[in-house]
Amino acid sequence: MAIDIKSPQFPESIFEGTLSNWLKKEGQEIKQDEVLAEIETDKVVIEVTAPSDGIMGKIIIDEGSTIKSSEIIGTYDDAKDGKPKEIIEEVQPDPEPEVVQEVSPTPEPVPVADEAKKPSPVTKKQTSETKKDLKGFRMGPAAKKLLNEKDVPVENIQTSTKKGVITKQDILNAESKSEPSVSGKVDVAKETSSSKRVPMTRLRSVVAKRLLESQSQTASLTTFNEVDLFEVKELRAKYKETFEEKFGVKLGFMGMFLKASSIALQEMPIVNASIDGEDIVYHGFQDIGVAVSTDRGLVVPVVRNVQNLSIAEIELAIRDYSIKARDGKLGIEDMTGGTFTISNGGVFGSLLSTPILNPPQSAILGMHKIQDRPMVVNGKIEVRPVMYLALTYDHRLLDGKDAVSFLVKIKEILESPESMILGV
Repeated sequence: MAIDIKSPQFPESIFEGTLSNWLKKEGQEIKQDEVLAEIETDKVVIEVTAPSDGIMGKIIIDEGSTIKSSEIIGTYDDAKDGKPKEIIEEVQPDPEPEVVQEVSPTPEPVPVADEAKKPSPVTKKQTSETKKDLKGFRMGPAAKKLLNEKDVPVENIQTSTKKGVITKQDILNAESKSEPSVSGKVDVAKETSSSKRVPMTRLRSVVAKRLLESQSQTASLTTFNEVDLFEVKELRAKYKETFEEKFGVKLGFMGMFLKASSIALQEMPIVNASIDGEDIVYHGFQDIGVAVSTDRGLVVPVVRNVQNLSIAEIELAIRDYSIKARDGKLGIEDMTGGTFTISNGGVFGSLLSTPILNPPQSAILGMHKIQDRPMVVNGKIEVRPVMYLALTYDHRLLDGKDAVSFLVKIKEILESPESMILGV
C-alpha cells in the first residue's frame, strides 16, 4: 500500500521551501527515521524522514521545486505486516565484452545486409541507459532523464550540491564544457571563459531581500571607535590553557565581546530596545545574535540570556552553534528573537566595515581585524594590538549620543577586562 511522503509542517514564520535534494531513489529500501529528502527554507535546512521501514515509491516533486507546508512530495510502500516487499535493487551493468580481433589471412566477406543487422558491441543508447546506474553517483528522476538524453560521461560531471547529488544543471554544465568546436577540437576559449547562470539559493534570496528592507525601513547610521586589546590578549594568553582544561572549550575573543556587550546593554537599555509600530519595546534580557558564515550563506544563531552567562558558558554556546551551523543542523528556534547582533568580519581580514541592521533590532556591533599599531600609552609610543569597532544603529530610536556612549562603554570594558570578570 502506497503511503504519502509529506513535507513537514513549517513554522509560522516560514511559508514555503525548496526541495533541494532527494537522498533516496525510486525502488530503494528505506529504514525508519532515515533521511529521504532535504528542504531548504529561508532560515534552515529541514530533513524529511521515513515514518517506517519500506520501499521508496514515486518521487512526485523534483529537486529544485518550491513546496508548501505539508505538501505531498512522494510515496513509499510500507513494509509492515506480512512478507517483506520485494526490494528493487540497482543493477550494475555487465562489463563490456572484450573485443578480440583475430588475424585471418583470408577473412570471409560479410554481406552488406547482414552487416547492417549486426549490432555494435555497445551503442550510444546502451551507454546512456547504464549511466544512471553507476555506483557512487546519486541523482533524481529529472536528472536521470536528462542524462539519458545527453552524451556526457558521468565521471566528467561535477556536482554542485553538498550531498554529492547530481542535478540537471550539473549535467548541462558538464555538457557545455565537453562540446567540441567545428574543427573537432576542444574550443579552448570556450573552455576557459564559459559563463553559467544558476538560481539563488532560498537563503541567499531571502537574505538579499531582507538587507534591502533593512536599508529602506530603518534610518541606519554607523559610528566608529577603536579598542586597545592589549589587556584582553594578555589575559587570554595567561589563562587559555587552564581555561580549556577546566571548561573544555577555547578562550576566544567572541566570548569577551558578548559579555562586554551584555554589560553595556544593561547600562543602556535603549540600545537593546526595538520599535513596534508606535511603541518602543524594552527587552529585559540580552539575547545576542552571532553572525556565522556557512556554505549556504550567513546565519545568525542567538545566544540566550547572555546577562546570566559566564564567559565559559558563552564560549560553549558559540562553539555548539558553530558546529550546528557547519552541519546544517540549526533550527528555527536557534535563530529567532535576538535583541542585538555581533558580526566579526575580522576573521576574514576586514579592517573596517559598516554592518547592516537586523530588524527589528536597533543596533549591530561590527568587529574587525586585530592589527598592531603605534599608540600613545602614558605619554609614550608603543605598539599595541588595536581593533576598529563599528556600531550601526537605527537613528529613529537612538540618538548619536546614545550610540557613541554605548560604543565607548564597550571600549572601556574591553580595555579593562578584569572589570567584567569581577562585576565592577
